[in-house]
Amino acid sequence: MKLLRILIPVLFFAFIGISTAQQAPPQLDPRIYEIIENTSAERIENDIRKLAGFGTRNTFSDTLSETRGIGAARRWIKAEFEKISEECGGCLEVFYQKDLVTKEGNRRVPKDAYVVNVVAILRGTDYPNSHVIMSGDIDSRASDTMDFEIDAPGANDNASGMAGTIEAARVLSKYKFKHSVAFVGLSGEEQGLFGGAGLAKYAQENGWEIVGVLNNDMIGNIEGVDGIIDNRTFRIFSEPTPANETEQQRNARRFTGGEVDGISRQLARYIHKQVKTYMPEMNPMMIYRLDRFGRGGHHRPFNDLGFAGVRIMEAHENYNRQHQDIRLEDGIEYGDVIEGVNFDYAEKLTAVNAISLAGLAWAPPAPKDVRIGGAVRPSTTLAWEESNDPNVAGYKVYFRLTTSPTWDSFVYVSGVNEHTLEGIVIDNYYFGVAAVGKDGNESPVVFPFRQIRR
Repeated sequence: MKLLRILIPVLFFAFIGISTAQQAPPQLDPRIYEIIENTSAERIENDIRKLAGFGTRNTFSDTLSETRGIGAARRWIKAEFEKISEECGGCLEVFYQKDLVTKEGNRRVPKDAYVVNVVAILRGTDYPNSHVIMSGDIDSRASDTMDFEIDAPGANDNASGMAGTIEAARVLSKYKFKHSVAFVGLSGEEQGLFGGAGLAKYAQENGWEIVGVLNNDMIGNIEGVDGIIDNRTFRIFSEPTPANETEQQRNARRFTGGEVDGISRQLARYIHKQVKTYMPEMNPMMIYRLDRFGRGGHHRPFNDLGFAGVRIMEAHENYNRQHQDIRLEDGIEYGDVIEGVNFDYAEKLTAVNAISLAGLAWAPPAPKDVRIGGAVRPSTTLAWEESNDPNVAGYKVYFRLTTSPTWDSFVYVSGVNEHTLEGIVIDNYYFGVAAVGKDGNESPVVFPFRQIRR
C-alpha cells in the first residue's frame, strides 16, 4: 500500500501550472518515500510498551530504580539514542540537559528535583548550528499530578510521542542533512512545561538557530471521546505571530496584514504541504491556535523565546484515557494504558514528522530580508537577499488570497533576488518567498513584513 503513495503526487504535480521561464528543480525527492517506507509500527509498539512498562514516569518519581520511574525511563531513552548512534558510526551527539526545579512558587511541584531532558543531535554538514527539532515528552501523570508513586503508564500521553521521536532518529540517522536534526525527550511537561523551558533557554544561551520545533504530544489514539474513530486525520497547532514581537511590529501589521503569517504558522503550512505531497492519504488539520483551548504543550516555551514551533497530535482525544487513575467506574474504563494506543496510526504520524524534518533539513536556509512593494500599482514586487549557498537552485514567490489558509500559487525564479508579479494587486493577496534546493526541497516560506523603500 505504501508504494501507491508515489504515483498520486506525480499525477498531482503534472497538472500544476508553474509560470516561469526557468527550468525548475524536481518537485519530488524520492528519499522522502524511503523514509516513509522505513518507519516501523512494530518498533514504535515495542518502545511504547517499554516506556509504559516503567509503571510511572512522573517527573518526581523514583530516579534510582532500574525498572520503575522517570530515572529508569530517561536512562533507557539515552541508551536507545546511543545504540542508534553506534549503528550509524557515532553520528549522534547524545547528552542530558537538566535544570533544578524547586517546590517554592510552583504549585505542581511536590519537591525539589532536577528536570532532565535527553537530547540526540544529528549534526548538519552545511549548517551545523541550524537545528530542526522533534520532541516527545518523557513524563506521565495520573489524576493527581502531585502523586508521583501511583501507576501512570502514560501509554499515549506521551509514550507515543517519545517512541515516535526515537523511531524518527532510527530512520533519519541513515542520511546526511545540511541542517542539524535534534531528537529530544523532554521532562516536566505535566508540571508546567519545565523541560521545554529549560531546553529553549539552553538553545538560546548556546546560540542555536532553530528552523522549527515539532512537538509531538499524543500521536497514538484514534478513538475519540466524541465517538469518532479516525486513523488518518491529525492536528497541527500553531500560534499566529511570535509571542516576543515588538509593539512597532504589531502596529505595522495593522496596515500591511500578516495576522496569521508568523514563523510558527509558516512551519505548520510547511508540514501541511509536505504531507499533502508525499502522504496524500493523510488529512492534516491546521488549527489556528497555540494549543488546545486553555491548555499548553512543550512547543510553547520555544515560541515564548521567538522560535518557530508547532504541536502535532491526534485529531480526536479520549479524555477518559488522559490524566486518569487506572480504574473501572460506572462501567467506564479510565487510564492511559497500552490498549488505548493504535500503533499503525502512531507510525503514520511519526512518518509525518520524519518527512517534515528531512525536507527542512535538506532545504537551503530560508531567504533573508524579504521585502514587498506595490501600493497603488497593478503589480506586486518581492525582493530578498540573494543566497550564497551553491545548493540554491532558485526561489518560489508564493501568493494566496488573504482568506486562504495555504500557499496556493507560486512563480519560480532563479538567478535573481527580486521579482514583480504583473497583474497581481498587493491589496488582494498575501505573499511570501521560499528558497529551493537543487534536490527540490524548499525552506519555509518567509512572509514580507518590511516594505521596499525606493
